[in-house]
Amino acid sequence: MQHDAAQVTGIRALGWLAAQDELFDAFLASSGADVSQVRAAAADPAFLGAVLDFLSQRDDWVIDCAAALDLAPQDIGLARAVLGGRGGMHWT
Repeated sequence: MQHDAAQVTGIRALGWLAAQDELFDAFLASSGADVSQVRAAAADPAFLGAVLDFLSQRDDWVIDCAAALDLAPQDIGLARAVLGGRGGMHWT
């Protein structure tokens, strides 16, 4: 996955998260951010990585987000790896 695609995935995941009222509230509480800070940071790869980290805490969140975005669940983790500068990781 290229960096641009990973960033788009992160932005789309943030949009999905923002539409999940209780889950978004939990994200805001855990991140310490407010809605204006989220808007300001929405294009920051590090922030998008934090969004994907948050979603990755639970398999059902990853699965629901991926289904809504028409992605494979592993694409969430792959996007996170690329946004974190680990796009070339090899698991061998």
